[in-house]
Amino acid sequence: MKKLQAAIGTRLALALTGVTPLSLKREEGQTFVEYALILALIAILVGVGLTYLKDRIVSVFSYVGNNLP
Repeated sequence: MKKLQAAIGTRLALALTGVTPLSLKREEGQTFVEYALILALIAILVGVGLTYLKDRIVSVFSYVGNNLP
């Protein structure tokens, strides 16, 4: 009986909020957000890495530029 009451209560709460059980299972938007978060993390890591390695990168390009014929 308690399971039935819980199921009815859940359905009623979902109906009042306008959310359907089918919309809870859709994952298209979730995967987009996950990919966006991964891309943002990669961009931040690349920015931090380039900032950290700035002096070495500049010295390598200067060395190559100075040794061109």
